[in-house]
Amino acid sequence: MDCRDQNIDYDEIDITLPAPEEEPYRQYYYIAKARCYLRRMESEAGRKLTFCVQTFGCQMNARDSEKLCGILRAIGYAEQESEEGADFVLYNTCTVRENANNKVYGRLGYLHGYKKKNPHMLIALCGCMMQEEKVVAKIRKSYPFVDLVFGTHNIFKFAELFVQTCEQSSMVVDIWEGTTQIVEQLPNERKYPFKSGVNIMFGCNNFCSYCIVPYVRGRERSRRPEEIMDEIRRFVDDGVIEVMLLGQNVNSYGKNLETPVSFAELLSEIDQIEGLERIRFMTSHPKDLSDELIEVMAGSKKICRHLHLPLQSGSSRLLKIMNRHYTKEHYLELMDKIRAAMPDIALTTDIIVGFPGETEEDFEETMDVVRRVQYDSAFTFIYSKRTGTPAASMEDQVPEDVVKQRFDRLLKEIQNIAAKKADALTGQTMEVLVESINHQDPALVTGRLSNNFVVHLPGDESLIGKIVKVRLDEYKGFYYYGNLV
Repeated sequence: MDCRDQNIDYDEIDITLPAPEEEPYRQYYYIAKARCYLRRMESEAGRKLTFCVQTFGCQMNARDSEKLCGILRAIGYAEQESEEGADFVLYNTCTVRENANNKVYGRLGYLHGYKKKNPHMLIALCGCMMQEEKVVAKIRKSYPFVDLVFGTHNIFKFAELFVQTCEQSSMVVDIWEGTTQIVEQLPNERKYPFKSGVNIMFGCNNFCSYCIVPYVRGRERSRRPEEIMDEIRRFVDDGVIEVMLLGQNVNSYGKNLETPVSFAELLSEIDQIEGLERIRFMTSHPKDLSDELIEVMAGSKKICRHLHLPLQSGSSRLLKIMNRHYTKEHYLELMDKIRAAMPDIALTTDIIVGFPGETEEDFEETMDVVRRVQYDSAFTFIYSKRTGTPAASMEDQVPEDVVKQRFDRLLKEIQNIAAKKADALTGQTMEVLVESINHQDPALVTGRLSNNFVVHLPGDESLIGKIVKVRLDEYKGFYYYGNLV
């Protein structure tokens, strides 16, 4: 756990005084106040109250959920894995695709039955989905039993909003259209003690024509490098050996700072932190990936040999309509530079099939890039119309049967290439960061290579959090079986 707040005695904070204006001290005050409300509820219930946070979506959401869990623990709730029977249920939502919204609505209907039986139960919704006006309107109308709704820009205000929820009988809704505030010095509960995500920036300025993210996450805001460095050093002091630097487009980090700093410069600084053994980052955008970044990555022993660089389409014509700001030729040139500098790097990508107006020729351009780059794996998506984006109103939507046929062809090609590349590593000895006991076989542990491949090997809890040498004996499609060397 990040213990920036470890010396704070919340019971010593005088909540009879007005709340401070300055953050994060204002939130410390409200954590103290929330603790009083929780003690009262637990006295009435005659038991310890529990919480469950369910996360939908990306690594940014996962990192936000760690903060929300940390605040709930500081308030005094005990965590449980399932929302069934939990006294505080929070859904941290994603809205990249329509079915993500529908999943949340379905879960809410399910929770209503539990809330009817539990007078102490609170239900909260936050995240990207809540930044859409139509969603909040639907929550108000169809799910009035929800207690708290907030968005992406005011996650740090969670303790304050919790208190507000306790003090009024109606639904609390607090949605910001945007913010320049970044408040990070709050409790946070890491999923793993030995690795952590680190937000280096928030928001996105790219406005890809199919993407809702800039509308719900706001404009790019970079954290100051010294704050990032301090946070990582604290994590390392607390046992972290791997960090994942997070942002919607990390390659554009630092452009809006008073003194601009490039992402490559930030990486170089982080690379010098003693005790840190692995550095990952995502997501990168091809239009901002610099020669300087490639050079820094190639010269580092800590930056993992894995780069996720979304392609989306291999058609320069479609890339222009998508507003991606690069061409097929530029993308391939980048990949050649990266492979030349780091022959052992694993390259992964995102690809959309069935974008409005996609022809067979456009699709074959994508297949050509896949064959030339030889990706180690790829996330493939069927285009999902998102209301509010330019692409949603485009004519010439591709027929469903055509999209399905193209999607299957693409998936087969990627799987065949990935299998050949993975087979080439079989028999080699490589370093694995062991992360957990295997979920299906407790005699095995599971970890990751620098290139992000998953490895299962015989072992016990004593290996968790350690980097060990493993011989990769067998490739099984999506993972390796190996043995300690």
